Amino acid sequence: MLHYAVVFFVIALIAAVFGFGGIAAGAAGIAKVLFVIFLIMAIVSFVMNMSKKR
Repeated sequence: MLHYAVVFFVIALIAAVFGFGGIAAGAAGIAKVLFVIFLIMAIVSFVMNMSKKR
């Protein structure tokens, strides 16, 4: 999931350099959403792992 967020971020940077503002904004938005999903899944995984060890 984090890999896809980084890929969309790189696409957004490249699109911004070449002047494609709409594509850059869309790719950056997708990257933000994927990163938030990754963070939520990482936190849930960490909490579940900690509860198993008790």
